[in-house]
Amino acid sequence: MPYFASKRRIRVEFKLELLLIINFGNPMIIEFFVENYKSIKSRQSLNLTKMLGNEMVDNSFEIKASKKLSLLRSAVIYGANAAGKSNFVSALKTMQSIVKKSAKDSQRGDKLPVSPFRLSNKSVKEPTEFEIVFLVQGVKYQYGFSLTEDQIRDEWLFASPKGRPQRWFIRAYDSEAQEYVWDFSSHFQGQKQLWKDATKSNSLFLSTAVMLNSEQLKPVFDWFNKSLRVAGIDGWGPGLTTNLCNDKDSKSEVLNFLKSADLDINDIHLETRKIEKDFLPNNMPDELKNKIINELEGKEIVDIKTVHKNSEGEDVFFDLNEESDGTRKLFSFAGHWLDCLRNGKVLFIDELHNSLHPNMVKFLIKLFNDQKTNPHNAQLVFTTHETSVLDQHVFRRDQIWFCNKDKNQSTTIYPLTDFSPRKGVSNLEKAYLSGRYGALPLVSNFQFLGSNDGQ
Repeated sequence: MPYFASKRRIRVEFKLELLLIINFGNPMIIEFFVENYKSIKSRQSLNLTKMLGNEMVDNSFEIKASKKLSLLRSAVIYGANAAGKSNFVSALKTMQSIVKKSAKDSQRGDKLPVSPFRLSNKSVKEPTEFEIVFLVQGVKYQYGFSLTEDQIRDEWLFASPKGRPQRWFIRAYDSEAQEYVWDFSSHFQGQKQLWKDATKSNSLFLSTAVMLNSEQLKPVFDWFNKSLRVAGIDGWGPGLTTNLCNDKDSKSEVLNFLKSADLDINDIHLETRKIEKDFLPNNMPDELKNKIINELEGKEIVDIKTVHKNSEGEDVFFDLNEESDGTRKLFSFAGHWLDCLRNGKVLFIDELHNSLHPNMVKFLIKLFNDQKTNPHNAQLVFTTHETSVLDQHVFRRDQIWFCNKDKNQSTTIYPLTDFSPRKGVSNLEKAYLSGRYGALPLVSNFQFLGSNDGQ
């Protein structure tokens, strides 16, 4: 296979050690890689493999039937503003979106949602690359692809269903011949020729094959589609939590979550009403109103009311938008937190601390790090500026990462363990704020232009 062996971006080796993994159904992430995406120029990675050290034993879990691999329940990324933390989370969200939508929603010629590193004449012409290693139903997968905004360049999938790595497929674009070269192994079964012929240049083979009923690839697609949750700075809307409140038992869980976070909400009341003309602004033209009403005919809107007790013990109803920013955020988080913990999903969230008290941030982290509240080994990765949780009583040393920009304005991501902090002794927050680990903003004195000294 000389052609594939020569491809720089195709990694034909399965990098992680061989594992004998029995049926262990919950989906998990091991490592994520990204290269040439927005502020990220060179290949960067985040690894959730537990390293040596026996501190905070609940913060990690061992893969059943293998003492060679233990994973972390959570990880945190610190960094200055504009260092690229959000771009790293966005990279995973973009990868997920392309997997979910490229075959179903895209037309030939549609642009793909990637933006390469623009501060280099070379990188701006190079493809972006995403790769991820994860577990589903006891099987380890290594899946990745590279792409420009015009086409998928390379795509590959390796799997280890019986503890031994198998190459399932490789797809690579030959620029000279202006065509794809494909390699399918005997381990990969199904209507390969049909799926290959149906795959557009701006679509993934994985997504196309699943859309055309590949059962073998469905667990890989479902990991992106059902098991991975990625939220940006704005988090989520209240939709999932609202849906849970329609079920009595789930509603009790939501209320317990909110009360555990010290919110004085005694109940959640949902009021459903049909969308009618008077729901729309008065100054909207009737023609437009009628068009919108016709499109939304039969649909309903749900008003969310929080119920508090007054000093006489009577119920007082508030619209959710009358609550504080932090309360609204926790309400929206509740559904996703409970769903992830209940079903062992993977959650990435940018700027977790926004609108939340430091104790609320600790509360949310603890739900993932505590084996009692996270028995199915859900995983949480988040970015933050909240340094009060930069503490060895909250995190293991291998759970903490930093994000910085180098002299070429390219984002780098590196673990705290690079600095060999002492177990249980080093004051991580103090060391970080003093600049020992980098990833801090370098601020300077500000002076108005044209100002005169001494006046």
